Amino acid sequence: MKLTIIGMDIAKQVFQLHALDPQSGQVERFKLKRAQVLEFFAKRAPSIVVMEACGSAHDWARRLQALGHEAKLISARSVRPFVLRNKTDAADARAICTAAQQPEARFVAVKSEAQQTVLAIHRVRAQLMKFRIMQTNALRGLLYEFGEVLPESYRAFSKAFPAALTRAAERLPAMLIDSLREQWARAQDTDREMAVLERRLANLFRHNPDCQKVADIPGVGLLTATATVAAIGDVRTFKSGREFAAWLGLVPRQSGTGGRVRQMGLSKRGDTYLRTLLMHGARSVIIQGKRSPWVDGLLKRRPFNVAVAAVANKLARTIWAVLARPDKYQASPRATA
Repeated sequence: MKLTIIGMDIAKQVFQLHALDPQSGQVERFKLKRAQVLEFFAKRAPSIVVMEACGSAHDWARRLQALGHEAKLISARSVRPFVLRNKTDAADARAICTAAQQPEARFVAVKSEAQQTVLAIHRVRAQLMKFRIMQTNALRGLLYEFGEVLPESYRAFSKAFPAALTRAAERLPAMLIDSLREQWARAQDTDREMAVLERRLANLFRHNPDCQKVADIPGVGLLTATATVAAIGDVRTFKSGREFAAWLGLVPRQSGTGGRVRQMGLSKRGDTYLRTLLMHGARSVIIQGKRSPWVDGLLKRRPFNVAVAAVANKLARTIWAVLARPDKYQASPRATA
């Protein structure tokens, strides 16, 4: 017996449902308030409930699974072509239902609360990092206007700033020096808050065997290991390492016509934050790690950034292989890193 497919357009207050019985072809439409959704599904026979992978979708999927339904999340990019004419909540729900029935439909794995907790900590840390960069850039720019040139990296900046501020205090008004000193104090507070979050991630790392397995790979550290394991969840979601790399946007885009296919730049689909971490890890492997003949040959044939993207792609494939198999990572003489 085929289950009824229900496309649900979620929102803050009003939810639109489009249900299709695959046996009879009967279509039902419902408009529910937020408080009525769980009560509606509790009384309904088990169904396949499909939602766009957007805000609060994972939470709703977990709640519906607890009620005995099969919850699926689909990318909004896959739904958009099926929204005909005007965009309304009812049209979105119908488009979700239609997109879920396509043979090439790709679904997003439902994340657990533990996974979302780790990813939320990463998002907060990334936001604090942006704040710190903005604060130090402002200080660097303001002091540059008065002839003081400071280095770019935060570590070097923190060492050079006190001396630069002392020199500036000899000839600039006290009210400006006090303002700059307060700005620097805010940047240091932000750095301390980031350190607290990193200690929390380190605690999670110590209690997660998968994170420790992944961290054995050169180029993968605390941040990359915890973020990757939390983002993947069930590694069986991906059939291969290449599919995982494609999910992260670390494979070339393709454009073809007339039987001719061109390889273009990186697709840059998927999680930007996780892709950035892998690119940083790949860059550290090339600059600081022991390079293999494959990497040396790649650097001779291609620009540096192309080589970084290739190593990041290989890092993603290696992470998938380590998580998909019981064995630990073992470096080989011909390995990339």
